[in-house]
Amino acid sequence: MKLAIFGAKPAFSTPLHVGRPNLAASTKLLSAFEKILDSKWLTNDGCWVRSLEGEIGQYLNVKHCIAVANGTLGLEIAAKALMPECGEVIVPSFTFAATPHALAWQGYKPVFADINMSTHVLDPNDVEAKITDRTIGILGVHTWGTPCAVDALTVIAKKHGLKLFFDSAHAFSCSSMYDGRSSGSFGCCEVFSFHATKFFNTVEGGAITTNDARLAQRFRELRNFGFVGDGTHEASDIGINAKMSELHAAVGVINLVEIGSFVTRNFVNYAGYMHGLQHPNLCVYPHEGGNYQYVVIELLKGALSADVLTKVLRAENVLARRYFSPPCHKMVPYNQEAHFLPITDVVSDRVFVLPTGMSVGQQDVDKICELILYCVDNAEAIMEKVT
Repeated sequence: MKLAIFGAKPAFSTPLHVGRPNLAASTKLLSAFEKILDSKWLTNDGCWVRSLEGEIGQYLNVKHCIAVANGTLGLEIAAKALMPECGEVIVPSFTFAATPHALAWQGYKPVFADINMSTHVLDPNDVEAKITDRTIGILGVHTWGTPCAVDALTVIAKKHGLKLFFDSAHAFSCSSMYDGRSSGSFGCCEVFSFHATKFFNTVEGGAITTNDARLAQRFRELRNFGFVGDGTHEASDIGINAKMSELHAAVGVINLVEIGSFVTRNFVNYAGYMHGLQHPNLCVYPHEGGNYQYVVIELLKGALSADVLTKVLRAENVLARRYFSPPCHKMVPYNQEAHFLPITDVVSDRVFVLPTGMSVGQQDVDKICELILYCVDNAEAIMEKVT
């Protein structure tokens, strides 16, 4: 096989992306946009936002859903509502930078705990080991859509009097492998991202979900400058503008109707990768239900590095990505302190993510698998030429 990185023609003429946006038919979207524009109600809790909140609440079987402009603002609002006084909050380092940034931006100190080697979510034992008298909360991340060890973290949080909440950016339409419960109602609240790269998206957006009515009201106030109720400028606290627009909400309402087809395509692609990448040097991350939006591959051993393999694939127009490399504790400003996270270091060194979604078909998956197997089997020669 001749590789594009050495001058051959790329295997794909059109780039295949990780997180290529899934969208319903443009005719449906344009029709909704026309109605919104005609109504002149573009934001401030219009009918499309309220509809999206109600439908998501029903879909996730949770009592309260608060739509927000993006997931990062959702995390900031959740943290402020749950923890009025700043302190230390335990988080994984193996996550997108928005997770610790949402804390540090407001004066909280992110304290990084290690992850489980198999699931890539927080290790409850290391979480408890990182607790000090300055710890006020735990922010878990449902990485790849795999919910955290929720029960173990709940016990730890109650034992130490800590607030427990979750970054669920990956976990819309996912269930716990421990008891089958759907994400959305774990901890005090969960925060979802509906960014364009997520399999269910509103282009930009997010939501906070909770079963606590008092917290839900607090979230609604903080997303609207802290104002108490509609039509008033009386503020309960220093809030922010995190409202979702009607146009973004309409995308969400329409995409939610199509979510079954999005998940089905993701599952078919995932099953194809599982079948096609059976090799002793490779591990396809084992999803157990959920949305299958991330096809995560680990290079277990051998001469080939994840960085080089990703570079080779990108030359073929397979735009694989190195999530989460570097992990947050090796990024500015968090790398100014020493951190002992051995499993995070190992996993982040060998993980990469492959294209999937509605724009990727079975023939694409088969060809990508063929490329990867060839590279793994010819690792030494490729490493010698590329590096």
